[in-house]
Amino acid sequence: MDYELAIVGAGPAGYSAAIYAVRSGLKAALFDRGDGGGRAVLSPSVENYAGFESIPGAELMEKIKHHAGRYIQPHLYEEVTGVAKSGSGFSLSTSKGKYSVGAVLFCTGTEHKTMDIPGEKEFLGKGVSYCATCDGFFFRGKTVAVVGGGSTAVMEAVFLKQIGCKDVFLVHRRSQLRAEKVYEVEARERQVKVLLNKEVDRISGDTVVRALELRDAQTRQASRLAVDGVFISIGWVPQNDLLKKLGVELDAEGYVVVNRFGCTSIPGVYAAGDLTGGVRQIVTACASGAVAAVSSLEALGKKYPF
Repeated sequence: MDYELAIVGAGPAGYSAAIYAVRSGLKAALFDRGDGGGRAVLSPSVENYAGFESIPGAELMEKIKHHAGRYIQPHLYEEVTGVAKSGSGFSLSTSKGKYSVGAVLFCTGTEHKTMDIPGEKEFLGKGVSYCATCDGFFFRGKTVAVVGGGSTAVMEAVFLKQIGCKDVFLVHRRSQLRAEKVYEVEARERQVKVLLNKEVDRISGDTVVRALELRDAQTRQASRLAVDGVFISIGWVPQNDLLKKLGVELDAEGYVVVNRFGCTSIPGVYAAGDLTGGVRQIVTACASGAVAAVSSLEALGKKYPF
């Protein structure tokens, strides 16, 4: 075989898995369709990763990538397009070739959840964004809205205010935010304007975004909020297409069902990180990647001194 273990996805889970796999004596390969880092690189500030009181997500992932580079050279910009059972192992197809591997560890994470409302697709790149750290710079001095009520949404609202957006609205459909309290306190201190019980019916504009068409979740009264941009941060969906085709068991939300060792319903197939649901934090992604990598030794006929 070409590799004993193929790791798909070079985010926190994938990089950690690579470190543990190679240190355990496995011949491993790490694949990513982009330049690695996962969605952690989009976080303006990570304040709950042990050892770093505050660090930009991109900087943290660069450190993790550098560490992993001591053990493995990832196949960046090489997308895994197919995985199939082949003999006692698996056949892996990528955008650049085919590989024979003994086991596969999926760390493909999640992608942005869309609102599926009028104007969302039409104004993508014309005022609609899913990443404040990527596009916030273009809205300095302007009025923007962040749609969502979780920690990521509130952090993005704070970031947009911090870089100089004139007014920042946080639009949430429920009666209270779901974010960690510390982020909510900071948002209010920075004068982020929180609009609760507001559903977004439409994103309207001409050549660019001009407004959000809102509806009160309780009274159903319609209103209009003039904005120059809107950042959508309403959650994530697991990137599970390859696992679906393999027939791996998924839960009702599409997350991969694993045991405490990262084993899926198919022998030799493992999963770790945000793809498996749970609290979906960088620290838990790293831990689960390490556990799954070590667990894969068993499927490969090796042992680890637990």
